[in-house]
Amino acid sequence: MRNVETSPVESVDRALLLILLMRSAGPLSVKAAAEHLNVAPSTAHRLLSALTFRGFSVQDRERRYRAGPALSERGAESFSVHLLRVNARSALMALHEAVGETVQLMVLRGGSIVFIDGVESTSALRVGMRVGDQMPAFVSAGGKAMLAQLSNTELEELYRGGLPAWPTGRITSLAMLKRNMTRIRRAEFATNFEETEQGVVGLGVSINDAAGKPIAALTTATPSIRFRREDMPAYLEALRAAAAAVEDRLRSAVS
Repeated sequence: MRNVETSPVESVDRALLLILLMRSAGPLSVKAAAEHLNVAPSTAHRLLSALTFRGFSVQDRERRYRAGPALSERGAESFSVHLLRVNARSALMALHEAVGETVQLMVLRGGSIVFIDGVESTSALRVGMRVGDQMPAFVSAGGKAMLAQLSNTELEELYRGGLPAWPTGRITSLAMLKRNMTRIRRAEFATNFEETEQGVVGLGVSINDAAGKPIAALTTATPSIRFRREDMPAYLEALRAAAAAVEDRLRSAVS
C-alpha cells in the first residue's frame, strides 16, 4: 500500500472513483475505500472528508459514507448546496450571535434531512454541529418545518413505506405526522424536544422559495438543561429574521 503524496490530478481521480463506488455499491467504510484505492486509511479518510464537505457524500449512523445531496437525482433543483451555503452564511452568523447557541442549516432529501452548514456554540456545554449527518426529517425541528410546507399527498408519497424508526422519535405514524404538520403550519415554526437525541432542544423555521416550497431550514440547538421556554420568542424572532435574509439573498442570486 502506498503512503506517498500524490499529485492533485491523481487525488481528483481517486475522489471520482469513490463517488462512482458509492453510487454503484452503496455505503462505504474508510477501510473499504482505502482497500479499493490501494491507499492508506488516512488518505481515504481525507478524500471522503473533502467529498462530505462539498456535499458529494454523507455519513450514516454507522459512520459509513454514501452518495450525498450534491449527487442527488434532483439535480434540476434551483439551489445547490454550495449556493445555499454561500447565501446563508452571514445569516447563520447573525443567528448565532443573537442566540448564543449552535445553529445549523439543513436541506430536505426525500424523507430525511442533511445538515450542510452551521456555527457551533462556544459554551463549555453545547450541542455539536452535525454537518454531513442525515436523519429522518420528522424528528428535527428544521425537518418538521420543511415537511409542514408540503401537502398531505406529498407527505404520503415521501413516507409511502412507513416512517423509519428513530430511537428518540415521538412521531410514529403517518397519521400522527399529518396532525403535527397541521399544527406547525399554523404556528409557522417547529420544535424538537429531545427527539433527535436526548438532552437537545431545537427550534426550526423553513426557508422557502417564491412559491412557498421548502428550500432549506434553519435551527437552533440548545442543551435541554439550559433551555428556557421564556426564551422561545426571542429565538423565533432571530430565526425568522435569518430565514427572511436567506430567502432575499437566494432570490437575488437567481434573478
